[in-house]
Amino acid sequence: MKKNIIALALIIGLFGCNADKKEYARTSNVETSDSISTDSTGVPKVIKTADMRFRVKDVQKTKEALGATIKSLGGAIAEFSIESSIQETEKVKQSLDSLREITSYRTDGTIVAKIPSEKLDDFTNTIAKMAVFVDHASMKMDDQSIAYLSNRLKAANRVDAIDKINKVASKKSANIESSLYIKDDLVDKKIENLMIDSKVKFSTITLNFYQDNTVKTMVIGNDNLYDYKPGFANRLWLNIVNGWTIFKEIILALANLWMLILAGFGIFFAVRYFMRKNKLARVEAMKPFIQNKQ
Repeated sequence: MKKNIIALALIIGLFGCNADKKEYARTSNVETSDSISTDSTGVPKVIKTADMRFRVKDVQKTKEALGATIKSLGGAIAEFSIESSIQETEKVKQSLDSLREITSYRTDGTIVAKIPSEKLDDFTNTIAKMAVFVDHASMKMDDQSIAYLSNRLKAANRVDAIDKINKVASKKSANIESSLYIKDDLVDKKIENLMIDSKVKFSTITLNFYQDNTVKTMVIGNDNLYDYKPGFANRLWLNIVNGWTIFKEIILALANLWMLILAGFGIFFAVRYFMRKNKLARVEAMKPFIQNKQ
């Protein structure tokens, strides 16, 4: 009996091993053929990014020229900005009610553009001709071929997994959740490859450009209030009149306090009276001593 059980176990083990070997071989063949197909027919997935900083004569005109050039090459501006920062400003008096404002300011421009990768070199050469001189220029090449191939193989594996789940489909929530998770992951891998394709096709270049400090003058209203005050003679007379007015107001204020003034006089005379009285008393008290000494 034991011999029969051992023999049965060996037969099941052999069949299981053969089935695993066949499944492994099938999977390996699929992955190998997919890899060979990708390597032999796929284009290298190289992402180019560039960065330039340069000086120009006029930032606004350069921005317009760059926009036209980018459009002619089949590219597009992703973002741009122009900023002016005041370096120094001064106001000079021109007349009683006006000033001449003199301002020195610096203008900087930034453009982030998408350019067809095969035309990136031509575009950078065009920029070099526009610039007075180039401060900095760099380009980076990032090969994403391995990541692209990895996403393709993982996507193929997920398609195979979804097919297997569908063959043994049931109403169990675990199977449904697993299928949804795998499908979402499959979509993510495909989206990642689409993004790589887009970055490979269109290179990103960041342009920073500036011009020399510009001096601008303009006439503005005088905001110094002191200049609007009357002349010295008028202000002197007005202050004299104002002083007389203040003096009268003081007299009127004191008139309102006549009770306190009267009480003050009363206290003053009372204190004076008692001080004199005390003084006379001390003199009378000292007379006997003075007479004895004599």
